[in-house]
Amino acid sequence: MLREHTFDLPVRYYETDAQGVVHHSNYLRYMELARIELLEAVGFDYAAIEAAGVLLVVAKATVRFKSPARYGDTLRVWIRTERAYGARIDHAYVMKIGERIVVEAETTIASIDREGRVQRIPRELEIEEE
Repeated sequence: MLREHTFDLPVRYYETDAQGVVHHSNYLRYMELARIELLEAVGFDYAAIEAAGVLLVVAKATVRFKSPARYGDTLRVWIRTERAYGARIDHAYVMKIGERIVVEAETTIASIDREGRVQRIPRELEIEEE
């Protein structure tokens, strides 16, 4: 499984606040998009994973805001899977504009079934810590 992925994401006007700065809540959306982009980059379809009864939910998110992003900027979004084993997936993220870091973040994803019970992630998604 691919451990990391990078892509560019243009900031849209509706993602900004009255000061023209990306609203903090959007970074959680960007992280979700990064997880989906990572899965797609290795040939996994998130909808198919859910259809198989595996729901990947955010159990924990830590976000450190370093500098603002504004409408018209293009974020370079980097995601890395730090660990994916058992019922847990840990990701790290860095979002930049050029060399300027905008956000650093981590998430812990839990794998559950449709009844909310913890379940093992699919074996093909597993990555142990280095």
